[in-house]
Parts: sequence; structure tokens; C-alpha cells
Amino acid sequence: MNIVDVIRSLAGFAWLAAIGLGVLTVIRTSRNQSAKGVGSTVVLVLVAAIALSILGAGLVFLQANQYAVVRSAFQPNGYRREPLGPGLHWIIPFAESVPAENTYSIARQTYTMSAVTQEGQTPGDDSIRARTKDGQEVFIDASIIYSIDLTKVIQLHINWQNRFEDQVVRPTARNAIRDAVSQYGVEEIVSTKRAELEQLITQSIAEKMTQNDLVLVDFLLRDIHFSDEYAAAVEQKQIAEQQAQQAKLVVEQKKQEAEQARQVAQGQADAQVIAAKGAAEARLIQADAEAKANELLAASLTPTLLQYQYILKLAPGVQTIFVPSGNQFILPLPTSPTEPEVPQ
Repeated sequence: MNIVDVIRSLAGFAWLAAIGLGVLTVIRTSRNQSAKGVGSTVVLVLVAAIALSILGAGLVFLQANQYAVVRSAFQPNGYRREPLGPGLHWIIPFAESVPAENTYSIARQTYTMSAVTQEGQTPGDDSIRARTKDGQEVFIDASIIYSIDLTKVIQLHINWQNRFEDQVVRPTARNAIRDAVSQYGVEEIVSTKRAELEQLITQSIAEKMTQNDLVLVDFLLRDIHFSDEYAAAVEQKQIAEQQAQQAKLVVEQKKQEAEQARQVAQGQADAQVIAAKGAAEARLIQADAEAKANELLAASLTPTLLQYQYILKLAPGVQTIFVPSGNQFILPLPTSPTEPEVPQ
């Protein structure tokens, strides 16, 4: 409760008191009783009631987000030229007034149109039905955030009073959305041109609202949905694309498996070749070593060494052999091989 409400309440009580005292004065007078003191009190209370009534009628208090249009008997069009802003103001009592319907909120307001029940200002499905350039039917949920133009409050009151939401904001937004949607194909709306569509709608609504003393703060394209038939067709298309993508992945996987098998086989073949080369080289090295060893062995054999080795092989346990003087061995000694020729 602000100060104006307090003063008007006091004025009301003062009038009630004045009436009550007046009745009491009449009763006392009718009974031939003295009403001298009561009469003077009635006069004082009556003066106070009149003063408070005048004061209450001349004061106007507006909240921080309110502007008001003053109805005036001194102006040709019936209204003051300038609106009242937030705070306490004085107007000419009884010649000027500020009815409740002349007060407007300058705060930002949101008007929502949605298919979801109880989400928007209008109960039930309030989405905007529109047709695209290629004849598809779409349903759009949207919100308009707007405010009153402070410089045109009086003109707004003259033209629309408090009907501007239903008679300006709503029809302007719905018409702009339908016009914009009709310029695009359905595929463009849901993909590449959605931002462009939203910008086109915003510009159209802003121009129309400016012409009607309102300011568009923002336009929100909340959702785009389709008819059941088109939604089913889109779903089937997406399923087909997913299946094609899956088949492509399977083919790619098979290619990778084949390439992997080929690389494994190639690696095994290369390993076998390397192993064969290694074995051949090892055999050559071994043969060369054996040949060199045989050459060294052949070069080191002498008749005396052969006889000694022969004797050792006869009987490992025999340590002494007696041979008659001048006689041959019982067993013939192995003949000495021809001494190998030493390469020059």
C-alpha cells in the first residue's frame, strides 16, 4: 500500500465519521438535547474528509515499471500530452484522473504460441500452421518478447487501450511466420535456412510492431514439427540412410579385413624367403668352413702322425708293444698318403 492509498483510506474513514457524527447530531437535536460539541466536531471531521478527498484525488503514485495516461478535461483530445512516469505525481483533482485501465507496464512481456497445452497464452494447441514453398504443412511454436514504446504510450492508449496483445502482437506474429515459411522448402527450414528464416520473421514482426507503438525485443523460434504423414516419410528416409551407411561400413570393414589378410600373407611369404636365404647363406658358410677345415687337416697330416693315431686306435688299454728286432709289425701300418701339394 502506497501513500495515495493511505490518504484515500483516511478520507473514507473521515467521511464515515462525519456521517456518523451528523446522524448523532440529528438524533440529539430531535430529543431536545444539546448538540453544540457534537456539531463542531462534525464540522472538523467534514473539513478533514474534504481535504483528504481532494488530496487523494490529486495524488497519483506509479510503480517503477509503470507509465500512465492522464485523462484531462483541459485537453482537446481528453488526455495530457505527456504520460506520467514512475513515482508520485500531482494532478488537478476531479478535473484530471488516472483510471486503472490507463496504466501500462513498461516491463518486457512474452507472448507464446505453442502446441503444448497450457504452455502459451491460449489454452490447447496454439501453434502456427503454415505451408512451405514445396507444399508441405508445418507447425511452428514461437515466442515474442516485446515491450511498449515509452515515447508512444498515449498513442498506444488511444489506438489500442489494453487490446494490443490480442489485436497486434498475436496476429502480427502469426502472419509474419506464415509469410516467411512460404518462401522456403521444408528441407531448408529444418536444416540450412532455419537461421535465415528466423531472421526474416524477426524483421517483419519488428516493422509491424513499430508501426503500432510497440518494440520487439526478440523472436524465438521454439520448435518446428510436421504432419504425421511427413514425419513418417522422414523417419523412413532416415532409416534407409542409416541402413545404407551400415552397409557401407560393412563393405569397408570387409575391405580392411582382406587387406589385413593380404598383408599377413605377404609378411609370411617374405619371412619364408628371408628364412630360405638365411638357410642358404648358412649352408654356404658351413660348406666353406668345412672346405677350409679339410684343407687345414690335409696340410697337417704326416706319416708319423698317421702311424701314431693308428697305434692309438689298436687298443686303448695297451701301453707297451714288443716287436722282434728286424721284424715287421704283425699288422701292416697304413700307408702314408701322398703329401698334399702346398699351393704356391
